[in-house]
Amino acid sequence: MVSPFLTTGKQIRMRSLRNYLLSSATALALASLHAAPAIAGGQAVRSGYEHVLLISVDGLHAIDLANWVQNHPDSNFARLAGSGIIYPNAFTTAPSDSYPGMIAQVTGASPKTAGLFYDDSYDRTEYPSKASYTSAGQADPGCTGTVGTEVTNFEELDKSYDFTSGLVADITGGGTLGQVLTQLDPDNMQRKLVNGVCKPVYPHEYLRTNTIFEIIKGAGGITAWSDKHPAYEVLSGPSGKGIDDLFAPEINSQIPGGPAGDDYTTSYSAVRTYDTVKVNAVLNWIDGYNSTRTAAPGVPAIFGMNFQAVSVGQKLAKAGYGDDPSLTGGYLDSNATPGNALTLQFQFVDAALGQFVQELKAKGLDGSTLIIVSAKHGQSPIDVKDRVIQSDAPFQQTPGYGTSGFEICDDEALIWLQPDLQQAEYDAAKAYLLANAATLHIQELLDRTSLTPQYGDPFENSRVPDFIAVTNHGVICTGGSKLAEHGGFSDDDRNVALLVSAPDIKAQIVETLSYTTQIAPTILAALGLDPNKLKGVRAEGTAVLGK
Repeated sequence: MVSPFLTTGKQIRMRSLRNYLLSSATALALASLHAAPAIAGGQAVRSGYEHVLLISVDGLHAIDLANWVQNHPDSNFARLAGSGIIYPNAFTTAPSDSYPGMIAQVTGASPKTAGLFYDDSYDRTEYPSKASYTSAGQADPGCTGTVGTEVTNFEELDKSYDFTSGLVADITGGGTLGQVLTQLDPDNMQRKLVNGVCKPVYPHEYLRTNTIFEIIKGAGGITAWSDKHPAYEVLSGPSGKGIDDLFAPEINSQIPGGPAGDDYTTSYSAVRTYDTVKVNAVLNWIDGYNSTRTAAPGVPAIFGMNFQAVSVGQKLAKAGYGDDPSLTGGYLDSNATPGNALTLQFQFVDAALGQFVQELKAKGLDGSTLIIVSAKHGQSPIDVKDRVIQSDAPFQQTPGYGTSGFEICDDEALIWLQPDLQQAEYDAAKAYLLANAATLHIQELLDRTSLTPQYGDPFENSRVPDFIAVTNHGVICTGGSKLAEHGGFSDDDRNVALLVSAPDIKAQIVETLSYTTQIAPTILAALGLDPNKLKGVRAEGTAVLGK
């Protein structure tokens, strides 16, 4: 079977990162890498930092970092690498969706322990939201009828979400930025019977393990984060109180002045404008203010943001609203050479990193701040010639899918059968998927036998999919022009950038297999806190990043 926790064999065709970084004699201070061979074991960074700035650049592969440093030796990425540790064999979660990918970085846990497989997933013990009925002009039955429902931890939870258009009016989500609970609508949340009462389930209530934010706040530190949906309230942890300042402008909202229905993911320039809103929040935190610069609580101990610009540059095929029409997205070849649009997106992120470093220096915080740059996920395929598109409709014909089963297919498929049909139809469902494996481009079908040791038994665990169809490399489920997707198990999906940097760190490359789950205990150790306070660390034996 394919192990979700180990590399499945290189599908990124690349020279070693060491060769990329050392091939340029002018690469900033990187000659010292020759004297820094990878050594297994040992904690990568010292304890005693006062602040950690965590940056997630969605879609940023290990090879992207290597190429950028090689080709732009005076870039901010290269400067960070010049006093940092690069982990070229770092892997994010499988499935490699944004939600479990970010959760991994702040819990030290894979979906097996954290309990979330996708932002758009399923729970066999819950009921649909009130709004899913009332928006369709139907009477709300409450928590009655067939149990089991899609779990919509994305823009659908926003207060101003339009169930007809599937769009949010503006980046506030209908609330006040910096006050995430005002952006979330309980009527849009799935529901669960609690002591006989039908109650909405907030994002943080899905998380089955604690987060670094809860631990750092419990130790007296200020905590802050910025992400792409208010649904990232999940990162506050099971307590719902881990993040002091969660700044969550909605990315799937209408571009101001743009064509009706165009959100920020439909334009290279618009998504840069969107990310800039979050960049400004980070700069405010460095200055000791809150995200909206309306109060001055002090510099957070842990803070950071998620960038969307690179992800959009990888996926969006052609120019959108406000873009130069000559721009095209994606890569030019199998070596991950970025095209003209993607190059602009990398330049934007690089410049933002420079802003952060300069502001830290201006405030005298550079020596006491550890910077970690990684990614929730990669993007597949890198080489557009490998792209194969398919419909996800056949997955919905699986026996046992019924009227309330669910599937999500980006570049692999997760399938949940209707709960009351699950066990009776399971063998027929498996036979159907195997019989149609060629049509559905299924490389490996993970069933109950293979899923149970990796994630939990789908007959016992309400969240574990009944099947995961690991598709052939390059396959994406789309009916449009999308160039790439994420969520799957390939190296293009999972082999992400990981860079840990501070002025007192000697530049080196650590080539041992690493995981983004290791970011969480590394952050706690850097701040002088005990990584074993994380349930995910204890359950999965997650180690701090080594040197």
